[in-house]
Amino acid sequence: MRFFLYRLPLLAALAAAPAGLWAQQPAPPAPRGRVAAPPLTGRVVDAASGEALPGSTVLFDDLKQGAAAGPDGSFTFNNLPRGRFTLQVRSLGYNTVTQTVDTGSGQPLEIRLTAAATEIGQVVVTGVSQATQLRRSPVPTSVVDRTRLNQTSGSNLIDAIAHTPGVAQVTTGAAISKPVVRGLGYNRVVTLNNGARQEGQQWGDEHGIEIDEFSIDRAEVIKGPGSLLYGSDAMAGVINFVAPDPVAEGRIIGTATGSYQANNHQQGYSLLNAGNLNGLNWLVRGTRKVAGNYQNRYDGRVYNSGFNEWDANGYVGVNKSWGYSHLTFSTFNQQIGLTEGTRDETGRFTKDVPAGLDQAGADSTASVPVTDADLRGYGLAVPRQQINHLRLGTDNNFILGENGARLTLQVSYQQNLRREFGNVFDPSETSLYFQLRTVDYALRYFLPEHNGWNVTLGTSGLHQQNRNLGVEFLIPAYRANEGGVFGVVKKTFGGLDLSGGLRYDVRQISADALYLNAEEQPVAGPAADAETKFAGFVSSYRNYSGSLGAAYSLSERLTVKANLARGFRAPNIAELASNGKHEGTLRYEIGNENLAAETSLQADAGVSYVTDHVRFSVDAFTNSISNYIFTQRLLTAGGADSLRDDTGAFKYSQGRARLYGGEVSLDFHPHPLDWLHFENSFSMVRARQLDVPADQQYLPFIPADRLQSELRANFRRQGKRLANPYARLQMEHTFAQNRFFSAFDTETATPGYTLFNAGLGTDVANAQGRTLFSLYLTANNLFDVGYQSHLSRLKYADYNAANGRYGVFNQGRNVGVRLVVPLSFK
Repeated sequence: MRFFLYRLPLLAALAAAPAGLWAQQPAPPAPRGRVAAPPLTGRVVDAASGEALPGSTVLFDDLKQGAAAGPDGSFTFNNLPRGRFTLQVRSLGYNTVTQTVDTGSGQPLEIRLTAAATEIGQVVVTGVSQATQLRRSPVPTSVVDRTRLNQTSGSNLIDAIAHTPGVAQVTTGAAISKPVVRGLGYNRVVTLNNGARQEGQQWGDEHGIEIDEFSIDRAEVIKGPGSLLYGSDAMAGVINFVAPDPVAEGRIIGTATGSYQANNHQQGYSLLNAGNLNGLNWLVRGTRKVAGNYQNRYDGRVYNSGFNEWDANGYVGVNKSWGYSHLTFSTFNQQIGLTEGTRDETGRFTKDVPAGLDQAGADSTASVPVTDADLRGYGLAVPRQQINHLRLGTDNNFILGENGARLTLQVSYQQNLRREFGNVFDPSETSLYFQLRTVDYALRYFLPEHNGWNVTLGTSGLHQQNRNLGVEFLIPAYRANEGGVFGVVKKTFGGLDLSGGLRYDVRQISADALYLNAEEQPVAGPAADAETKFAGFVSSYRNYSGSLGAAYSLSERLTVKANLARGFRAPNIAELASNGKHEGTLRYEIGNENLAAETSLQADAGVSYVTDHVRFSVDAFTNSISNYIFTQRLLTAGGADSLRDDTGAFKYSQGRARLYGGEVSLDFHPHPLDWLHFENSFSMVRARQLDVPADQQYLPFIPADRLQSELRANFRRQGKRLANPYARLQMEHTFAQNRFFSAFDTETATPGYTLFNAGLGTDVANAQGRTLFSLYLTANNLFDVGYQSHLSRLKYADYNAANGRYGVFNQGRNVGVRLVVPLSFK
């Protein structure tokens, strides 16, 4: 917090001085006296027929104000601030229209939407200074919307977006997934919860993203350095999970969602209530998920792979002519079984149980086969973990005058508790227990538009404190302070959009010393009989980042893009100070407090061609990383393994790395069969470490090449009762991964595999055309293929003597159903 307070005067100077220089006008009046714009009215119609398009979504993203078109296609906004703001209008089966609107003009709008099988007007809010049409943003970005999320079932949130070209996931069973963007993950990818940083134990393998999957309306993925707006840790990319659009004025709505997946009997239930009355906005959601052990053709049911969670989230606030102010909250509470994969000679999973005292009088354990009862139901055994993540925040947008200037402020408090239970004699004992508390902030000042120039100045940072409350210690208690200032400029010259900016960051990490006695109990200070578990230190990092890009629309159909970005990442606490056995990697890891910050230089180039019946895009990148951090095996003077706790010891070191690759997409919608979609994508990454022995040349956990083809039929309406029915069949071929990090027995090659997924669904309406419910049926891994993802940690579990295979396999055939019931209270 002290770091944040130090930078408030600097921000005030940054915000005030440029405003006077840029706008050359007096300070705007206080928000209290602002005069609201006159009511903004309009109508949404089909461009070809002129017929009304009821239910169309009309949205000002930057103001968080929305409306739904009525039965005659009309809409009204009564409490907008004066100024020029980006408006987007969406309707299923039509191109999204985006335009800048002067809310003070008083002129009614007529929005004419053109029917199309391809989407060319998507708007993004991630990686740009303000809401921007996707095709006009030079930053390589992908969007996964709510429709796609409903049609593609997953066991967790990352699972649901991992089919996006360029995105993969490191997994530990069905519950734990961490995103990988173009070959890089962990602390190199920043996760945002509706625009605010999500801060958990990102360095670890053993937990996923602490966000309720039902709370997400869409996911926006930046594939490349996002350090300009988000600071350290965004070196590889940013994933922003965006909440649903605001509710229209005067309405109170709700949604009830239920889902079931047969493979692991996963049940999910979620209830939402949201409203907007006279500018008072609210949204509240509660979710319950529970899953048993998943199964596949080679392992049967996988012991201790179930999970359960309780979640609640939402906001309450006001939207007025001066802007908006919302109080936000979320609580994510999850318990997960940790699969170890040990088996007996028959191939049956085993578990450890107390076995009395050994000859020395100490407690001992015995390994026994699990029973059929252990594999049924929803119970969890040890080892298991419990994650509790609490977030309380405020999200504000203040309009500063009628010239478009505005100030946004996000501040949040987060507490992440991660407990790991591994003692069969005392299942309630917390072996590891991390308490991570974070205060993060982001303040941005949007100067008035001047001759087409848009300038944004801002600062963001955090104060973080982590404590060890368990009986085992892997990383030290520490405090981290981070802050940065940045400026972003955007200018449009006809069909050419230019944007760029610079940022400067400072991060400091202070680790506490820890001394253990012979019983491995903490003691107050160094002593003759005490072991130094962690040596205290203070490390500081200063660095800059920036980007420069262009998007040029050669025509309404053809767009070319290029972007050059520099990112950086300060080392995390595990890399600096680990001293313990990391169960997730099966290694004894030793940190290196002398590590320098990683820096990257990534060049992106892309071209897209979109018509009513064809959408083709190519995106390529090359990324050079200096001071790339990796683990290096420690050897004795004789060349043998250096062992700690009977485990090979590894220490963090640095080198140079180079990655390149890209994604190709081709979607074909043959005329006159506009309802038929044939969508294809191919993604690849090549990643090498330079100046190292041959067995270390490939970076670990790099996803294999992947080809996806989907045949989907979308229909507008079938009779009076069925609306928007669809059917889809997808083929997903993952190529063999023979480029792997073979040193130190870290990785092995992974054979290729082909999966088929299918789905169908529809909206069911009443006689008046109002949707009663939406039904989605899915089938993943339709032919029950036995496979292992190259990025699955369970791939390296014990040998199965019964079938001669190593490790635990991924989930087999999984049939699911989801029911979404919209509710309207006013």
